[in-house]
Amino acid sequence: MPLNHGNKFYCQLLLDPHRYKLAEQLAVAQNKKVTALLREMVYTALERALPSSEYKAAQAADEAAWRESVKRRVEGRMRSRQEGRVSETDA
Repeated sequence: MPLNHGNKFYCQLLLDPHRYKLAEQLAVAQNKKVTALLREMVYTALERALPSSEYKAAQAADEAAWRESVKRRVEGRMRSRQEGRVSETDA
């Protein structure tokens, strides 16, 4: 069962050692982390296995969620800086 990790799901994937080494070699050759490479492979397999409209809708929803997450993070940092300035002027 996957765990929530912010706007993403964390799931554990067990791979046999020799095929993991193949993925590791491929990731090194592409200058990527193994997890990033495997994520791309999963997304590519989903895109091929599902109707285009279904995959694109999920991809667009994920991208919108990411943009919203970044927006909230930026707003939170701005708020923190403003509150920090207010505290400095109070002192």
